[in-house]
Amino acid sequence: MKKNLILNHEQIQQKTRRIAYQIVEDNYDEKEVVMIGIKPNGFVYAETLKKEIEAIGGIKITLLELTLNKTKPLENEIVVALGKLSLNNKTVLIVDDVANTGKTLYYALKPIMDFSPKKVQAAVLVDRQHKLFPVTADFVGLSLSTTLQEQIRVEFETKGKSNAYLV
Repeated sequence: MKKNLILNHEQIQQKTRRIAYQIVEDNYDEKEVVMIGIKPNGFVYAETLKKEIEAIGGIKITLLELTLNKTKPLENEIVVALGKLSLNNKTVLIVDDVANTGKTLYYALKPIMDFSPKKVQAAVLVDRQHKLFPVTADFVGLSLSTTLQEQIRVEFETKGKSNAYLV
């Protein structure tokens, strides 16, 4: 399988920092943003994004994880690890590594809609622009037109080096 590098580690860091500034600017009047990372890679990316936002300062970030079956979302329960936290009147930010058709973001909204959030936003590192669902990301690192046969794979390395590939 041939992999073409589309974002190296430094470019991912730069795009993440830019997204973090955009989130802070867009939510400057908020004391807290509840960030929900879609497992597995969306949660890893949310952790990185959280660190960048905290480095800028001014907003408390509460990070939660969301588990769903990305290919068949209704076959398993969609779970947000809320604990005792309520999302009522909170700003919620859903985070994933790659947006393709909007399906994952669409189904990620399902458990959030059990509450009455103040605002719901979405952030992705790469947006493929193949929308089949009426959900788009508010914050995007890279918009990339691809064929339907191609995939974007983001590899988050344990040693801190991350790369995004077109496969």
